[in-house]
Amino acid sequence: QVQLVESGGGLVQAGGSLRLSCAASGRTFSSYAMGWFRQAPGKEREFAAAIRWSSGSTYYADSVKGRFTISRDNAKNTVYLQMNSLKPEDTAVYYCAATNYFLVPAQLMGVERYDYWGQGTQVTVSS
Repeated sequence: QVQLVESGGGLVQAGGSLRLSCAASGRTFSSYAMGWFRQAPGKEREFAAAIRWSSGSTYYADSVKGRFTISRDNAKNTVYLQMNSLKPEDTAVYYCAATNYFLVPAQLMGVERYDYWGQGTQVTVSS
């Protein structure tokens, strides 16, 4: 079993920055990919970024590309999401997720492809 715990959310003004963390425990993660998703009120959960645990290859949604950076610390079993130049439309609950399987890039963007989810952390960007 895998447990994921997010932290680092909060309230920030537009243009500001936040760094989210996702600490993973349970099974080893050398073959997994990790993803960050977000869900705004009244909207479906959407992909933000993903990283392959072993290679460090990263993938981003167009809406966050150039502003968000996903990274991982293998020794700490932790994945980060550095969010810069935040906009009010980035306001959402952010979730980290882990997948058991190798996925091609297009599949990494699919909510249904992930096996484990954290509880979420709220990010609010004021204008």
